[in-house]
Amino acid sequence: MAREFSASVTCGLMLSKRLYYGKGASPAPAVMSRSLSSATESYLPTAVMAYAVVPEPAMVDNPDVPSYQPYVHGRCDPPALIPLHMYEVSMEVDCCMDTASVTFSGAWRVHCIMAGRRCDCRIAIPMGQQGSLLGVEVNVSETDRSYNSTWVTFSDSKETGQTAKSGDGYFLAQDIYTFRIPQVDGGSNISVKVSWSQKLSYQNGQFCLDVPFSFPAYVIPAGKKIPKREKIQLNVNSCTGTELLIKCSSHPLKELSRDVRKLSFIYEAEVQAWSTIDLKFAYTVSSSDIFGQVLLQSPPLHDFDEREMFFFYLFPGNNQNRKVFRKEVVFVVDTSESMQGGPIENVKNSLLATLSKLNPQDSFNIIAFNSEVHLFSSTMVPATHGSILKATHWLSSNLTADGGTNIMLALKQAMKLLSDTSDSIPLIFLITDGSVEDEREICNVMKGYLTSTGSISPRICTFGIGLYCNHYFLQMLAQIGRGHYDCTYDADNIESRMERLFTTASSVVLANITLDMPQHLDSLELFPSHIPDLSFGSPLIISGRYKGEFPDVIKVNGMLEDRSTFQTDLKVQNAKDVPFDRILTRRQIDIITCHAWLSESKELEEKVAKISLQTSFPSEYTHLVLHQTDSGKKLPESTIVREIFNKINLPTKGDPNGQKTIILGCLGVGFGNLIATAKNIPPGTEEPKSPEGAEILVKAASNCCSMLLDRCCCMCFIQACSYMNNQCAIVLSQLCTALACFECVNCCYELCDGF
Repeated sequence: MAREFSASVTCGLMLSKRLYYGKGASPAPAVMSRSLSSATESYLPTAVMAYAVVPEPAMVDNPDVPSYQPYVHGRCDPPALIPLHMYEVSMEVDCCMDTASVTFSGAWRVHCIMAGRRCDCRIAIPMGQQGSLLGVEVNVSETDRSYNSTWVTFSDSKETGQTAKSGDGYFLAQDIYTFRIPQVDGGSNISVKVSWSQKLSYQNGQFCLDVPFSFPAYVIPAGKKIPKREKIQLNVNSCTGTELLIKCSSHPLKELSRDVRKLSFIYEAEVQAWSTIDLKFAYTVSSSDIFGQVLLQSPPLHDFDEREMFFFYLFPGNNQNRKVFRKEVVFVVDTSESMQGGPIENVKNSLLATLSKLNPQDSFNIIAFNSEVHLFSSTMVPATHGSILKATHWLSSNLTADGGTNIMLALKQAMKLLSDTSDSIPLIFLITDGSVEDEREICNVMKGYLTSTGSISPRICTFGIGLYCNHYFLQMLAQIGRGHYDCTYDADNIESRMERLFTTASSVVLANITLDMPQHLDSLELFPSHIPDLSFGSPLIISGRYKGEFPDVIKVNGMLEDRSTFQTDLKVQNAKDVPFDRILTRRQIDIITCHAWLSESKELEEKVAKISLQTSFPSEYTHLVLHQTDSGKKLPESTIVREIFNKINLPTKGDPNGQKTIILGCLGVGFGNLIATAKNIPPGTEEPKSPEGAEILVKAASNCCSMLLDRCCCMCFIQACSYMNNQCAIVLSQLCTALACFECVNCCYELCDGF
């Protein structure tokens, strides 16, 4: 998908050379001498961008300054994507704990489509780490058309007869979402407002924000006198009573206000060129020791769950002299046939890098599994230089992709290796790209193992590769094992994501954490119910719901590296200014979805859907829908055929009030693909093609036929037959039947959707 998108942008940039901007005006040059492999990476959007979808090269021209264009026959398949010129950009970012809420606003002009012609426009939204799209607003100036997003359940979309088409909205990459705006006139202005939520990374005791905000030169409007103004507003709320210390900033932010736990900044400037670097910002919450707090808040006015809300946090502090637990690590690596190529090589490189970071007092083992299980050693071995060197040779000869996927057998073997652990943190790292039929049984078996172990049970960390594995099974397994979960859909990111996961899970400073919650609280619910360890790699955040009177102090207990008991009292405070929904919703949706999958509970599925509708966070049980609203719609003068068609009362797609809807579909990752796993299909090889190339457009032998398809639909064609004589109607009916056999009806259906 990413390669096809990038190739379409490459074609679009070549087509944009046809544009003439007037004497003395020229756009910024685009670098076109890249190979296709580098273009795949270079032409993926690095900030929110808009593209004109061009099926016919003949329609490319400046709508303001028409010029002589050599006639081009045929069509682009897949359609070319011409990046639109951007005229305005602003962004507001609210950081709270480890979560950032981003609102991006931008304005573009369809500068590359001749007057009187229309094209679809595609909006691409790169989001930061673990991004969740929350909402979209689009306004098209020339037709006074607007789109506003809402979330609906599957049942609601079925009742209205709406189904999501594969091309309206989809993930281009793991954190890049793209959707289509149909039939925009050449010369129109498009205003887009997008909001999403993303995570802040936590490294070396500081929070790091990284928001995509890098624009290529070819989106700069042609002309020197066109004003270009960019604006960034950044608000930081640490939720703690300790001082915030700013470490770095990518843009010249000016401080607006400062409080004990709040900071506000702004950057606003007239620029010659748009920002070419992402927004990066880092700050620390100053403390040398473990500290935390409990925050309370009443539910929103229309909350379906009327219970009170709370969350507590623990920070590891920045005392680098604090000792971490000794580790006994078992790497459980999927070597099924689907891992061949890039995935298995990147996993191997990541394992070698991880082994080199182990301390000599740590121990490790490696289990490679497909249909069978292959062990590096029958027992745990110390992480000495010699053992790591032997493991390197073993990986080179044994980590080859072949066979099926038997996760249960490998995990049981890992549990046996760690059964005698007493004075260290036992860790299991499961790495897989597949889904198996006995996943629920695996979870239940692991529960039995973990409840029967000693003072420190094995921690299970999981890492998923691609979309064919069941990510909710992997998250559930990590919750059961008090571990951590991460994933990547791109094989090129395996090394960095796996190393980050290992760093987080292997730097434990406080284990076996418990809360002394009062017994008189009613219906207490924790997310997650199994509290993970506190490590240098990540602060610990636990949320929940309750009924009753919350005490003023909550006691937290845990175990330190020297086996001594850690206790601290966390003060309880009401926090009306903390956006609980932004911090906690993504966590709660994922946790409840895991339990809904494990228990196959319809009640929990409905609960997730309600949370999604209430907070606008995506889930596996809701759709994102764009509602189109027309006000004072203009009719293009050159489209006389459309005017005739509009006089005929044809049924339209949308709600009974005439409001059209675009179903962008579910933004979840799904629950794995058993068929793809059984067939050992590598992750990503069965991604659907871009719908513009696969469904909507058909290569035409002549441009005349192309123009006819653009302006006619099957319904109008059939109605026209009623005015013909019988012989002509019979011939045309037979022709329609023959065309239907080649799925031309589907093509016409897609074409009509734009009218």
